Amino acid sequence: MSSQRPASARIVFDEAHAEAWTVRPEIARAIQPSHPQDSSYARAAELLRTHDLDVVVHEAGALDADALRDTRADVVVIAHPSEPAWEQVVPGGSPRFEPVELDALEAFVNAGGGLIVLGEQEQAKYGNNVNELLGRFGIEIENRTVSDYEHHLESPHWIRAELADATRHEGVDLLARVEQAVFYRATTLALSNGARVVARTSKTASEPQAPLLAVSEHGRGRVVVLGDSDLFGDDCIDSLDHADLWLNLVHWAAAGAFAQPLPEPQQAIDARDDAHWQTLKAEVDALRLQQQPDGTVDLAQHDAAELRARVERIGAAIEGLKPRFPHQTDYLAAAVADLGAWAEGGFGVPDFTVALDAFRPDQQRQDGVQHLVLFPMYKQNGSRDRVFEALIVGVPWPQWLAELERDRYDNEKFVPVTLVDHTAGYDSDCAVLFPETVSVKGKPVNNFGGIFCDREAERFRRTSSQAAELLRLNLPPDAAALLASEQLSRDAYELWDLIHDRTHSHGDLPFDPFMIRQRMPYWMYALEELRCDLTAFSESVKLEREGFAFARNAQYAILFDRLFRFPVTGPRVRNYDGLGGQLLFGYLHATRRLHWTDNRLTIVWDEVAAGVLELREQVETLYRAGIQRTKLQHWAAAHDLVAQYVSPSAGSRWVASARTFEEAPDLRPYVDEVLDDEFPLSLFYASLQAKLAADASKEAVPA
Repeated sequence: MSSQRPASARIVFDEAHAEAWTVRPEIARAIQPSHPQDSSYARAAELLRTHDLDVVVHEAGALDADALRDTRADVVVIAHPSEPAWEQVVPGGSPRFEPVELDALEAFVNAGGGLIVLGEQEQAKYGNNVNELLGRFGIEIENRTVSDYEHHLESPHWIRAELADATRHEGVDLLARVEQAVFYRATTLALSNGARVVARTSKTASEPQAPLLAVSEHGRGRVVVLGDSDLFGDDCIDSLDHADLWLNLVHWAAAGAFAQPLPEPQQAIDARDDAHWQTLKAEVDALRLQQQPDGTVDLAQHDAAELRARVERIGAAIEGLKPRFPHQTDYLAAAVADLGAWAEGGFGVPDFTVALDAFRPDQQRQDGVQHLVLFPMYKQNGSRDRVFEALIVGVPWPQWLAELERDRYDNEKFVPVTLVDHTAGYDSDCAVLFPETVSVKGKPVNNFGGIFCDREAERFRRTSSQAAELLRLNLPPDAAALLASEQLSRDAYELWDLIHDRTHSHGDLPFDPFMIRQRMPYWMYALEELRCDLTAFSESVKLEREGFAFARNAQYAILFDRLFRFPVTGPRVRNYDGLGGQLLFGYLHATRRLHWTDNRLTIVWDEVAAGVLELREQVETLYRAGIQRTKLQHWAAAHDLVAQYVSPSAGSRWVASARTFEEAPDLRPYVDEVLDDEFPLSLFYASLQAKLAADASKEAVPA
């Protein structure tokens, strides 16, 4: 992809204190002309950039509070300062930090910043004073050189580190996807004040079981210290699992940046505060309370003249808002006309066919554009009443998403939206704006599909964070960043929804958009929704392999929402989204891509993607064979697939051993045999549902 995504955190490499490493290739060549890789962290910096982390250099001057503010640092990296007598270093500057710099760095960490310090063997000889800084966080780089004649890679000084398994279950797994790391001529660390060991020497090392890599939390910030600076140099970062370890440590240290809320655009504030919008919102809220569930108004209970006056005020408010929405001239005129026709017709069932046809957000996909919405409509996952609602929505359409839709996943109807403001009916779980929800006389047009990525992302962050904590999930640092970040989670949903929505109309048995209205067993809906999610997951894996690293966030979002939200959300009456999540969990558990042991859920991160892709192939195989089967046979085969991994209810008439159905022109009686909860929750999910509910009730109780 040609477009860069905006950086989600800024990593500042200090090169003003005679560091032995630089992220600038030209400086590395000047320091080490014969082998620049021995002084270069350029590959480490580029790896961060490909994962949407900005990398800048503090080249000269004090690394004080002003410098930290001016560089907008989220994480500071100090890579082995040294006197020139011992190392080839970045010229200029002293390896010693002044007291004002030490104080500034401590305050920076305390306020939520991250600090990564890379030390070296025989620490005392280099003339730096990084231990004066690290002592404030309970860590000291010792003056040692470790060898290990039994656990090494090429020589006794390339020591194989023992990775701390306990680290994998302490909130965030700093060793996700990391099985091997080798430290070269490393020193050890002395720890106090709660600093945690991530990697240590083996029992056979010259310094047995001594810390090599440790982390500490101080105030709101985080500190990482390593006893070897070669680990992530250009010569070593591609060895073993060093690249994954580097990414994990930086994402963990940058946690404070990911937790920052998104600033609200001034355009959204201005629209919400507009007096015309305030009037429109109040009048529509009042009108909705006068309507019946079908959108009519009982004139025996409400005065027609007062109603017409209210409709006129709504129309006047829309007229007043037109300058804010110049691209919606035709729609707003049609909405006012349809509203007036409804009033003139005696306030019967509203018909907004003309307005719906004129409402075309799909033709205005520009990043930041806003749309005014007024329709009589029901709310998916909310009230089924077709009553009036008014919304202002924004459209996030960043360049990277526009390119994907244009070049790879053409989906001319897809529109990601965010809620700027809304009437009270959207105080619900509704996260979509679909044409079929609007009250019209005939069949609604199908020009667009609006999905509220902000609502989806907020629910994802909340539920997945709660589940991860309750299950003590081994959460990778980049996944933890996703759960903390409004921007990353919204963007993940934009990518997921783009591919998911498109997939419904592609494949061996293309999806009928009105499938939900058909009479068929609900596991068929479950498999269709899951098929689209598995396809989105598969495409995200491809994108990541092609260099679009952000696509891993879409994989996390699909996996976590399917595993932790869908199965425990909503009633257990033909819950097809929930069943899809149960099937995914069941397959990954059966194939040992995840484990539930000692009341702790562990995902095998190196293998889970392969498991998801395997399940996708099974679903696709079912679809490919469907064209050769009767409808009844296809339904039965689908039930059998689900039943392999999700136990059917004990009273099921559809389970293979009890199924006695014969082919018939009318299959509705067989659909009636489907139990409301044909595939009940397992012990795992029943327990998780109860714990999440208890957790939510605790939060609801005022302190």
